[in-house]
Amino acid sequence: MSDFEQHEPTWSGVRRGPLRAGEWVRLTDAKGRRHNLCLAEGATFHTNKGALQHDDLIGRDEGFTVTSAGGGVYLVFRPLLSEFVVSMPRGAAVVYPKDAAQVVAMADIFPGAVVVEAGAGSGALTCSLLRAVGPQGRLLSFERRQEFADVARRNVRQFFGVTADETHPAWSLQVGDLVESLPEAAAPGSVDRVVLDMLAPWECVDVVAEALAPGGLVVAYVATTTQLGRVVETLRAHGEFTEPQPWETLVRDWHVEGLAVRPSHKMNGHTGFLVTARRMAPGNPAPVKKRRPAPGAYGEDYHGPKPLGV
Repeated sequence: MSDFEQHEPTWSGVRRGPLRAGEWVRLTDAKGRRHNLCLAEGATFHTNKGALQHDDLIGRDEGFTVTSAGGGVYLVFRPLLSEFVVSMPRGAAVVYPKDAAQVVAMADIFPGAVVVEAGAGSGALTCSLLRAVGPQGRLLSFERRQEFADVARRNVRQFFGVTADETHPAWSLQVGDLVESLPEAAAPGSVDRVVLDMLAPWECVDVVAEALAPGGLVVAYVATTTQLGRVVETLRAHGEFTEPQPWETLVRDWHVEGLAVRPSHKMNGHTGFLVTARRMAPGNPAPVKKRRPAPGAYGEDYHGPKPLGV
């Protein structure tokens, strides 16, 4: 059976209602220090302000305060996805919330979509993609390294609150190389979106083009300008993708206290670049970019692919 064929859901994770044993919660003290713990009946959580009994949390609706034996007051909520991914165990580096949000929005990940992800890393972006496609969608994640796949599987199960015997109904995780495995996992033209979070996404352009449906979209997440240039030029040279759109996102908090309203001294600066391009119908070349490159843009030192007409 294909990884994208329909199957009966076995996922029972629900992140609403009273807190239950086995769920993760986040405790925040008056100074903003955070503690994550998995609730267990009869267990005790020790803080620098004394102990807290898990039984005092289980069965209550999130959004309350609890006082430890030493008088410490803690705010209790289930962790948001944006909070979970920056504190979860890691194998590979995680895609931070500001970039994951851009991937979901700018790649137009929609409920019911068929999405391919490579690689899975630590599962941070995987959680966002699963949220977006919903239980009726399909997400097929590829990861080359077994140890990273194991971390991703544990983190996804932890966030969605499923046991080792359950799985998210939309998710399949394969250990292997995308170029070798995707043609066997997905029929040509059966994929709506492809998300490439990997070292050399330009190596996958041909198999991605084969798997994508006409109008489908590929988004690549890369860390350096060298990678950015290579993936953009490879998409152009393929000839059946629209003009690639590269960008990055910077996020800056603001300090607001009375009349003291100013930018924060800290910000989320560069984490990575994103590139999107849409698949043309097979056999239909994309219009050649009319704006000519600047003199020297493709000089003797450039060894990557060149767009048509250059």
